Amino acid sequence: MPLAPLSYSSYRTYLECPLRWKFLYVDRLPEEPRGYFTFGRVIHSVLEELVRPLVVPSARRVSAAESQRTLDDWQGPGAVVTGGWMSRQELLSAYDRAWLHDGYVSAEEEARYRQTGQELLLRFYDQLVREKPQPIAVEEHLEARWDGLAVHGYIDRIDRTSTGGLEIVDYKTSRELSHEDARDSDQLTLYQVLVERNYPEPVEGLTLFHLRSLKPLRAAPREATALTVLHDRMGEVSDGIRSESFEPTPGRQCTRCDFRSRCPEFRTVPDTEEDRLRTLVDRFESLRSEEGRVNDELKRTAEELHRAAEELGVHRVPGTNSIALRRREESWQYSLDTIRPLLERAGLADRLTSGTPEEIRRLVRDPTIDPEVRRRLAEAGARRVRWYWELDDSTGGAPPARRSS
Repeated sequence: MPLAPLSYSSYRTYLECPLRWKFLYVDRLPEEPRGYFTFGRVIHSVLEELVRPLVVPSARRVSAAESQRTLDDWQGPGAVVTGGWMSRQELLSAYDRAWLHDGYVSAEEEARYRQTGQELLLRFYDQLVREKPQPIAVEEHLEARWDGLAVHGYIDRIDRTSTGGLEIVDYKTSRELSHEDARDSDQLTLYQVLVERNYPEPVEGLTLFHLRSLKPLRAAPREATALTVLHDRMGEVSDGIRSESFEPTPGRQCTRCDFRSRCPEFRTVPDTEEDRLRTLVDRFESLRSEEGRVNDELKRTAEELHRAAEELGVHRVPGTNSIALRRREESWQYSLDTIRPLLERAGLADRLTSGTPEEIRRLVRDPTIDPEVRRRLAEAGARRVRWYWELDDSTGGAPPARRSS
């Protein structure tokens, strides 16, 4: 299926449950509004209106097909003009205009949220007046190609630092937040990628701004290893979407899912099919119980045959309808912690690529390698021998059936 650029929310939704991702992004099914989501959207909207007058834009990167434009051309007709700082009363008026009633379970809950939001915004306003940031963008939509992966996101705020770099700020209205959340946030990692591919200045900081406590929880920019880990995970999500792998993933998240009635994990069997399927389930239960008993008996019988064959020195044991054939399977295991130093000292480190037992056995048999090195390689291995039984149908029909001893 055609794959749209991945956002953080899309990526997280697929990780949580691929089927819910399909309901939301392919079938476009609506979810029931929830008060805490509505509250968060309203607060973000008002903060955008409050901070936007402070924005001093910074030129974005241009593609190879474009030429650098002037700042006026780059800003275009919708350019932000600094100034017009909002008063406290204008802030409250903006809050009233933005307020939405969707998703609250009661008038009392809505009133509590509304009061919390007003107090939060006024305290944020006072802090902003004291410590004006230097934003270059608010609610900025950025897209990028990340090593073949199309990604995008809306970033709450991008600030210029005192040293000329950029700081990414993401507002959070959640009740609790910690510095660990900032250090581990995949969302901030993705935002770093988006900013680095759209702006020439370096990203110097990543911040989750906890609005309830007015605390900026800062983390250093992600190192290459963290970026690679997220790219790999998002690549796996992209592959799953492309291959239309949309199986449900049951878990605690199911209790708040709006699509339970559509999900095969929770959809009920029609009344007309209950008797037929009940019979099949009961039969399956009975066979599963019998399977365990039979497997235990097979194992005991194979072991008894093995002991008898060892005592008699035979590998073929005739039965009434088949012949039991005793077979031997050998494998080798090596510790790479032992093998690598040995090869390095012999100047053969480049001969070890996959590190599989098969590769090491080839080195042991290689006549171009010093015999002493080969001997030590051989001694570093542990041989594992497994005996198993095959049944040879005397009629020559079915292929031999295996059974381990």
